[in-house]
Amino acid sequence: MKERIYVCHTYYHVYVTFLKELALPRENRGQATLVLSKMSNHFENLKNRVESTGLFEQVIEFDEKREDFFPELVKLRSGGPGFLGNLWSRIRFTRLYAKLEEPYIPVNFRDYGDTYVYCDSDPIGYYLNQKKIPYHALEDGLNCLKNFDAARYDNRGHFKLKAFLSRKLNLIFVQNGYGKYCIDMEVNDISAIRYPCPRYIEQSRQALADRLTSEDKALILQAFIRDMDQLQAQIAAGTDMKDKILILTDPLCTLDVRERIFRDIIHMYEKEGTIFLKPHPRDNLDYRTLFAEYPQFDATVPMEMLNFFPGLRFKKVVAVLTEIKAIQFADEVVRLGEDFMDAYEDPLIHRQNQQI
Repeated sequence: MKERIYVCHTYYHVYVTFLKELALPRENRGQATLVLSKMSNHFENLKNRVESTGLFEQVIEFDEKREDFFPELVKLRSGGPGFLGNLWSRIRFTRLYAKLEEPYIPVNFRDYGDTYVYCDSDPIGYYLNQKKIPYHALEDGLNCLKNFDAARYDNRGHFKLKAFLSRKLNLIFVQNGYGKYCIDMEVNDISAIRYPCPRYIEQSRQALADRLTSEDKALILQAFIRDMDQLQAQIAAGTDMKDKILILTDPLCTLDVRERIFRDIIHMYEKEGTIFLKPHPRDNLDYRTLFAEYPQFDATVPMEMLNFFPGLRFKKVVAVLTEIKAIQFADEVVRLGEDFMDAYEDPLIHRQNQQI
C-alpha cells in the first residue's frame, strides 16, 4: 500500500501540502502522491516544477468535473416539492453525482494509507463518501470557516437533520467534517470558528512555516516561482522605496465591479506610498492591462511565500476579504472586510455566516 495522497484544488492547497510534507522526518519524504485538480485553477506548468523538487513520489493532474458538466444532474439539483421532495432529490443527486464522476478519477484511492482532501465540497468529496473511502479533510483557505461556514450555510434549515443524514447514514453529503467517511478535518485555528465540529483538529499553518529551514524554503520557491530573476528584480527595485503599499486582490463581484473596487482602494491608499498589486490566483481580471502602471507580483505565488524574502518590506498590506494574519513582510496589515463590501454588492452575498 502507498503512503499518502493529497487532492489539491488551488495553489494555496499545494503550498500547505509542501508545509505538511516538509514537517515529516527526511526518511518519510518523497513517498506521497500529489493530485492537482484542474476544476478550479489552471496550474500551468506547476506539475513539472513540483516534480523537479523530488518531494513527491508522483504528481497527477485530475480532470475533475463540476456538476453542471452533467446534464443528468440539472433536474435533481432543482429539488422536488416540499422538504421531503427536496430531500429525495438530494439523495438521488448525491449518488448519481459520485457515479458520473467516477470515470474521471485518476487513481485508486484504496491503494493509499491516508487520503487528504482540500475542499471536500467539490466532487471528490461526493465520490469518496459514496465509495466508502475514508479521508482527512483540510480547510479550503486560511481560517475560511471563520468567514464562511459553507456546510452550515449550504444546509441552513434543518441543519442537524441534514448533518445526521450525512454523517451517520450517508444518504446525502455535507462537507467540512460532516461526511460519513471524513475521519477528521484539519483547520488552522478552532477558536476562530463559531460552530466547531467534533471532527475538527487544529494545525497552525504558521507553526508549520516556522519549522522550515533555508533548504526547505528554497525547495518551495523552486516549485512556485515561475521566474525567480524577475521576482528578485522586483524586490530589488523596490528596496529603496520607503513607503510601499501592497494591495491583494480577491475574485469579487462581476469583473466591472471588481475593477471599480480596486481602483477605489488604490485611490484610498496611493497618497501613502507606491502601490504594488498581488492578484489572487483565481482572479481573472486582466490587471496587467487594466492596471499596467502599477508593479505586480505573479498571481500564482501564494502571498505567504513573500515572507521568505528578507529584503522585501511593505509599509502596509491591504486586502478586502483575504485573511492576512500570516503576513510578516509588512509594518501594518489592513483587512477592509464586509463593511467595505456592502457598498459594492448585496450584503447577503458576502455575509453568509450571519444567515446561518
